[in-house]
Amino acid sequence: MYDVLVIGGGPCGATAAEDLAKLGYSVALLDRPGKIKACGGAIPPVLIQDFDIPDHLLCAKIDTARMVSPKKRSVDIPIENGFVGMVDRDIFDNFLRKRAEANGVTLFRGTFETLARPTGTPEVTYFNHDSREKDIICAKMIIGADGARSKVGKSEIKGAEKIPYVIAYHEIIRAPKDAPAYQAHRCDVIYDGSVSPDFYGWVFPHGDTVSVGMGTGVDGFDLKKATTALRETSGLSTCETIRKEGAPIPLKPLKKWDNDKDVVLAGDAAGVVAPSSGEGIYYAMCSGRMAAKAVAETLRTGQAKHLRNARRAFIKQHGTVFRVLGAMQNAYYKTDSRRERFVSLCHDVDVQTMTFEAYMNKKLTRAKPMAHLRISFKNLAHLTGLVPEEFV
Repeated sequence: MYDVLVIGGGPCGATAAEDLAKLGYSVALLDRPGKIKACGGAIPPVLIQDFDIPDHLLCAKIDTARMVSPKKRSVDIPIENGFVGMVDRDIFDNFLRKRAEANGVTLFRGTFETLARPTGTPEVTYFNHDSREKDIICAKMIIGADGARSKVGKSEIKGAEKIPYVIAYHEIIRAPKDAPAYQAHRCDVIYDGSVSPDFYGWVFPHGDTVSVGMGTGVDGFDLKKATTALRETSGLSTCETIRKEGAPIPLKPLKKWDNDKDVVLAGDAAGVVAPSSGEGIYYAMCSGRMAAKAVAETLRTGQAKHLRNARRAFIKQHGTVFRVLGAMQNAYYKTDSRRERFVSLCHDVDVQTMTFEAYMNKKLTRAKPMAHLRISFKNLAHLTGLVPEEFV
């Protein structure tokens, strides 16, 4: 019998498990081995600092972001006073799990199947990847960190099965030795309906490798074909392909994360991926930490109402950013004409400064009210067509 069982050993689950173990609780972490999530791997400085990420895990440090429009016009945005770290999810996730183990977490290699309460306490049946048999883990509390389309969520949280999502697909390739369009210090973000009709494509350097991919929620769109075309236009078609990965990415936080009793969701299972950018690692780890705190308080008091605090804390801290990014995605990602205007808007210094201050520090700065006013006016001018097409 464990105090807590965390289901899912990604950044969210590993963080929640480690935090609870450090508080003195007995914690089990159930992770499905062999699964590497499709992810660009970008992490901001605030994550590196808040979650004590060692420098050796950063396979690249990015100092420039390039936005590319449907007409192949681009703008390079320098990342001033810092950098964006890039990680390989295989290595990064494994490090977090090992660190959790070192702090007292018991790791089980298996796949979640069912959750039942024959004696009133949660019993999780899972397929053990070591014994190749079904086993059971008992725990007082459960944290579901098993990703988008969470099986834990579907079995315990009303409405969890209705969470909207896009499918992300990428190919990890060997970094080119000579490709003029590729820069090892720059992330390329491609806003083009032929690459993604409702999201974007990316070329993210990872040191010796590169993540090239895209995301979409449009049924029938050929993700692999679009990624092949993106590699060709980026001069990366002849690079060795190391692996290919796909994964669902949620688009909106669930309205309820807990079952009012003994289960709380976090990470992708709770829908905490930022709209517009698709950033998920930082928000997953934050929500894992908040879920751990809510579970700890529930165990301490015996009152399940404290499980609600995980979502409350997350929305209080990040809700405004999510609403702003959601509005931006709805405004600019629907047509190539709108995408063209979005990239044009990114030439603006005020937009560049606010965007990266928000990304690096994970909060919307209000230190420059006139800059916000100017951005609002320029945004309105683009969306209403006051800026003619020939000036975009």
